[in-house]
Amino acid sequence: MVEVAAAEQGLRLDVLLTNQFTELSRSHIQKLIADGLVTVNSKTAKANYKVQAKDSVIIIFPAAKPVEILPEYIPLDILYEDSDIIVINKPRGMVVHPAAGNYQGTLVNALLEHCRDLSGINGEIRPGIVHRLDKDTSGVMVAAKNDYAHLNLAEQIKNRTASRKYIAIVHGNIAEEQGIINAPIGRHPSDRKKMAVTFEHSKQAITRFCVVGRFTNFTLVECKLQTGRTHQIRVHMQYIGHPVVGDPKYGPEKKHFTIKGQALHSAELSLKHPVTKQDMLFTTPMPSDMADILKQLQAMKREEI
Repeated sequence: MVEVAAAEQGLRLDVLLTNQFTELSRSHIQKLIADGLVTVNSKTAKANYKVQAKDSVIIIFPAAKPVEILPEYIPLDILYEDSDIIVINKPRGMVVHPAAGNYQGTLVNALLEHCRDLSGINGEIRPGIVHRLDKDTSGVMVAAKNDYAHLNLAEQIKNRTASRKYIAIVHGNIAEEQGIINAPIGRHPSDRKKMAVTFEHSKQAITRFCVVGRFTNFTLVECKLQTGRTHQIRVHMQYIGHPVVGDPKYGPEKKHFTIKGQALHSAELSLKHPVTKQDMLFTTPMPSDMADILKQLQAMKREEI
């Protein structure tokens, strides 16, 4: 149930619900309304109904049609594995979990083939997945093999006792040596496929960064997440005027280097083993495509001297 806040009065019903359920498209919301699955004060309403403060909006989601997610043999770069967790180095270009129209070739398909005993907390579509990386972000991530491990790891991430560190190549020369970006992130107001820094219908997002290397028009940075919002580093770096190189959503249209996707890599993950309580640290080297960009930047810097 959604109770309309005073600040939301006057919004169209479909806009209100799209803002509330950011994972759903506006057209999906409109179809639910058209199918009579949304009521306002116990009565069906149209998509263009202008909501009033304290309206009670109820949305009924139809039962999802079962989708069979099949195990697939896909080679994995496994950093660590035991009966509770598996830590892998995800390559750029691999989708983490299946989604509409994309039920094959994902990390979940590969894990189902390799493990056969993943946590079921996230359901059939996302078994074992505690946190995720974007398709074109490479690097270390952990999956859970049982529900206890899943809940424990999720709690560590929520409480920030598990730590994630990324490296990125960004446009421009960042003036500061280090900094904190504290800017809320929510769905982009006009492009539902993107996220943005916004103060409406958003959640707190905090990224710490420090400069690792400087080049004429580019900077190598290390980023540490204090929160885990969708596209957080990519959105935050764009927000401060230094989008990630190669980023198809948030970067400039002109591409300066040959790389498929953003030059962003999950380089380090530290956590406490959910069962043994042992402190664990996993690191992965920079992938070759990012290393090639750095070589080009270093060569350009030498020529300028």
